[in-house]
Amino acid sequence: MAKKNIRHVCGISGGKDSAALAIYLKQQGKYPDMEYYFSDTGCELPETYLFLDKLEAYLGKKIVRLGSESTFEHHLFMSGNMLPSPRQRWCTVKMKLEPFEKFAGTKEDVKSFIAIRGDEHREGYVSSKPNIKPEFPFVHDGIVRKDVFRILEETIGVPKYYKWRSRSGCYFCFFQRREEWLGLYDHHPDLFKKAMELEKVDANENGYTWIEGMTLKELLEKKDSIIEYAENRRKNNDNRTWQEKLLEQGDDMNDKGCLICSL
Repeated sequence: MAKKNIRHVCGISGGKDSAALAIYLKQQGKYPDMEYYFSDTGCELPETYLFLDKLEAYLGKKIVRLGSESTFEHHLFMSGNMLPSPRQRWCTVKMKLEPFEKFAGTKEDVKSFIAIRGDEHREGYVSSKPNIKPEFPFVHDGIVRKDVFRILEETIGVPKYYKWRSRSGCYFCFFQRREEWLGLYDHHPDLFKKAMELEKVDANENGYTWIEGMTLKELLEKKDSIIEYAENRRKNNDNRTWQEKLLEQGDDMNDKGCLICSL
């Protein structure tokens, strides 16, 4: 009986953990047939695409860009203009998970390598497809947060958006802190404006916003107080570099929401 073919795939989110895993697996050399993929929503930060190019050059292998068959705006329309939220993460399903499962197919067994670290107490995305099996090398090998930063600093560096943002994902990610929304406003005002235009709120304040109970317009009106609050929270870290602050910052609990986006 012929041995069944097994595909090895590693998803890249554009974040630190998945990039470090891809580098770690390459350095180990156990899976020369590894396939790397990135689920491109078309709503990523410019820094994410630059980071993917650097990672692709280091790996010496193409990172396959997966895409939804429809745009975010189409999915938004089909969802009744209901913006995605922590309770309604249709964007993850439609623009991340479904393209991945189509990429994986059903005819071959697939080992999906997931960048959950050894110091995390959470589970990664587990597909309902019987041919897709998760692998957690960082958990198995005890790779923790500081190891991830070491791997990146020794190779391609940390994504530049971490200077003002704590996670990867779409520019309008609803898990962003308020000061991170302001970081988007400062670094990419065009994208902030697009996010504002996607909010649908009428004169009676009925509709959908990215931040619960607040429009992005209202966020800008409170910019000074939000920045002051964020600075006070970080005042004890002022003498450290942004890389050191990020290392000691810890993972935001909200990152547990969209694992395939934020790893």
